[in-house]
Parts: sequence; C-alpha cells; structure tokens
Amino acid sequence: MNQQSPLSEYLVLSRGQWDKDASREDIQDAIDRFYAWYDRLLGEGRIGVGKRLAREGKVVSRRTTMDGPFAEAKEVVGGYWFILANSLDEAARIAAENPCLAYGLVCEVRPIDPARGSAYALTNETPT
Repeated sequence: MNQQSPLSEYLVLSRGQWDKDASREDIQDAIDRFYAWYDRLLGEGRIGVGKRLAREGKVVSRRTTMDGPFAEAKEVVGGYWFILANSLDEAARIAAENPCLAYGLVCEVRPIDPARGSAYALTNETPT
C-alpha cells in the first residue's frame, strides 16, 4: 500500500493593484476565471477557504492604534487563502495558475511554520 505524506499548508497573500490600463471587462473576466479556478481547487482539496480584505483597517502597536491607510505598507494586501501542497515549489506552481496575475496582482506564498514562537529561535521577527 502506497502512503503519501500529508499535504502542508501554505499561506498565499494576494498583493498589488490592477493594471491601470486594463479594462474593467478584462479585470472582471480575470476575476470570474479566478473564482472558477479557486472553486475547482476547493473541490480537489488543494486550497483552503480564503477571503478578500476590506479597505479599512487598524495598525496596533505598543504605542498607539491608528486608522489606515497604511503609509508604511509598500503594497496593498487584497486577500488571502491557503494552498495545500507537498512543497513550497508545488504551492508556488498552483498559485502561478491564478488568472488575476495577468492583470497586475502578485501572490506571495509562504509556508506555515507549525512551531510556536521562541525568543531563542531564528524567525521572521528576529532582528538581523
């Protein structure tokens, strides 16, 4: 009997903005194709439920809570979802099929780290 390893979870952040010269019709077509692609992957168990993000938000730090927009953000994060794959490369290949990439959006694919945070471990938050 052939046992496969369980699939790992990868966070996908949808970033950027639509191309300024793209027509609304072209963008809507890409969005419609995205949802067909997304629904197919949901049915195959290869993608987890994700959501678009609203325009408003808050930035919370130890000093303050501020309303957006967030001047320090270099790119807009428009939404997120999770891909289930055997590797980061496979997750990136799946994300590369997103029809919205043709009109200016970018996907950032990141592995989910199952370990709890630690001040003694090298993580994204560790100063370099």
